[in-house]
Amino acid sequence: MSQKLVIVESPAKAKTIKKYLGSGYTVEASMGHIRDLPKSQLGVNVENDFEPKYITIRGKGDLLAKLRKAAKKADKVYLATDPDREGEAISYHLSHILKLDPEENIRIEFNEITKDAVKKSIKNARPINLKVFDAQQARRIVDRLVGYEISPILWRNVKWGLSAGRVQSVALNLICNREKEIEAFETKEYWSIEADLLKQKKTIKTKLTQHKNRKIEISTEKEAEDIKKELDQGEFIVSSIKKGTKTKNPLAPFITSTLQQEASKRMNYQTRRTMSIAQKLYEGMDIKGYGSVGLITYMRTDSTRISDEAQASAKSYIESAFGKEYYPKTPRVYKGKKNAQDAHEAIRPTVIELTPEKVKDSVKAEEYKLYKLIWERFIASQMESCKLNTISLEVLNGDYKFRASGSSVAFDGFMKLYDYKNEDEEENTSIPELEENEKLKSKEIHLNQHFTQPPARYTEASFVKTLEELGIGRPSTYAPTISTLLNRLYVEREKKSLMPTDLGKIVNDIMAEYFKDIVDVEFTADMESRLDLIEEGKETWKEVVGSFYNPLKKDIDIAESKVSKITIEDEVTDEICEKCGSHFVIKNGRFGKFLACSGYPECKNTKAIVEKLDVKCPTCHEGDVIQRKSRKGKKFYGCSRYPECKYVSWYEPVKTPCPECGSLMYRRYSKKDGSYLLCSNEDCGHKIIEKKTTEEE
Repeated sequence: MSQKLVIVESPAKAKTIKKYLGSGYTVEASMGHIRDLPKSQLGVNVENDFEPKYITIRGKGDLLAKLRKAAKKADKVYLATDPDREGEAISYHLSHILKLDPEENIRIEFNEITKDAVKKSIKNARPINLKVFDAQQARRIVDRLVGYEISPILWRNVKWGLSAGRVQSVALNLICNREKEIEAFETKEYWSIEADLLKQKKTIKTKLTQHKNRKIEISTEKEAEDIKKELDQGEFIVSSIKKGTKTKNPLAPFITSTLQQEASKRMNYQTRRTMSIAQKLYEGMDIKGYGSVGLITYMRTDSTRISDEAQASAKSYIESAFGKEYYPKTPRVYKGKKNAQDAHEAIRPTVIELTPEKVKDSVKAEEYKLYKLIWERFIASQMESCKLNTISLEVLNGDYKFRASGSSVAFDGFMKLYDYKNEDEEENTSIPELEENEKLKSKEIHLNQHFTQPPARYTEASFVKTLEELGIGRPSTYAPTISTLLNRLYVEREKKSLMPTDLGKIVNDIMAEYFKDIVDVEFTADMESRLDLIEEGKETWKEVVGSFYNPLKKDIDIAESKVSKITIEDEVTDEICEKCGSHFVIKNGRFGKFLACSGYPECKNTKAIVEKLDVKCPTCHEGDVIQRKSRKGKKFYGCSRYPECKYVSWYEPVKTPCPECGSLMYRRYSKKDGSYLLCSNEDCGHKIIEKKTTEEE
């Protein structure tokens, strides 16, 4: 009996595929890349048409011996690495090491790991696509030239171990420029006026929008109070009532960037975590009653396209589960982005019948949440639109015009499964039946003080959206780019926001002054477009690398002679080292900031930075409550007398006791209430809303 060998990247993927192919196949994993440019040297011969020097990755020797042995035994070898440039490159290097002819039909790919898709891929085996490999090779070489030729300038003049990646540098520049906008922003005061009006016992909330048919702007409290006096003397009369209907359409199924954004907003997942979970869902998981199943399609994609088979399955499920009225008259087709590669489908469940509830008991909580998000978004994307009855109301008081709007659901459509709110969508106000020229009583007039706000710092979600809109990087690069900026300590998280560190600002200043092209958004986006042209066979990789490197080399020569030494001073604290009497200084490490003795290297004493709350420990009543971090970086609260006192809490205790029973209160957060205080006494459960927050705050 002939034996065929299939090589994939990961053991999880191998396990799932083995189940579908049966006894005539051996499935092995390459554990990712097996060849790469050497770490100890440039590995690119710039004098010889940028010829790369590939070597076997250290530690892969035994694995390669195993793969060679398996390949010799097999009658046929298939390379089933991921369906993207990186996967094509892994297959190319495997063919080289295993002495396979890349022009033979040895390459198979599938967008989803299902039985039909895997078996169909073997029937449609093809040669390795050398144009796709060349595009990946061009990216790898360009990134190596930037990293290995610019980074030493930073090492010599700023700090050892710094890096200057091609995509990370323009990304850092965006974050630093946003910080400059925030620092330069001048806050201005302004006021708004709201009127609570009464129709019988029903309150109608209205906002002042115009004065004498012009947009009103109120700058001071006095102006607001003068307007209120006029309003108190006048009458509120309904001037216009407009009723209509509105259609709210479902969102497209997820692509990489929108999945990362939504997982961040809804579940507070960082991009790296989202992609790690999605990778597991794609490669396959053991589901009760089904065995090992690839739950979602390939998760690195910028296409909203879905297959006819998936669309038919969605239709069947929707009509069965919700009714025929929940499926549109014509199937939904979503228009992709202008520069989308469209090589894959959108991210969707591979088996529609595997609902989130069916997989819940077989997977971890975080895996269930992400799968549920993907499953519901896809099904909703194929459902009928939501129909709303709308009403807009205008109320006059002299020359002042107030507005209110409201809506009610006529047909819920896709919102029966998946709700969302547009950024410009206002909270709807319930409006009772009214008539034009009807007089309304004034219940209360609110004068609200505001201050203009600077541009918000990027969150991971908004940053991914910006990178996508500007054409910087591709779906596979968003999460690694953010991780690199954080790991290099160029950027730190301030709550959910990305904020440049002093080190990040210094590096960015050097890059912006001496390597303008590298930090230029249009230049970086153009490079991505040229990589696409290599894949399409319209440019050669050597031409693209050469046109990039020649001007870069001139910039490097200038920077070598002009960048001067920069000394980064550590921030000195008032805290004294108990071992040698020197002051502690604040250092940045892999797990954040910490205290280190300024007497280093003679004294190597270090301490964690402890944030002390103005709250006594509720258990021992002697120690102070301090904020700590778990091994995974999650905040928690404990007693300063640990280990004598074992008090610990995931929630922040506050000094203010419960007004109902006097017990300790904890600060909590929810999407519905924002920040609120909750009594620790379960029998009491008193709750105080502190501040309504948005998901992005």
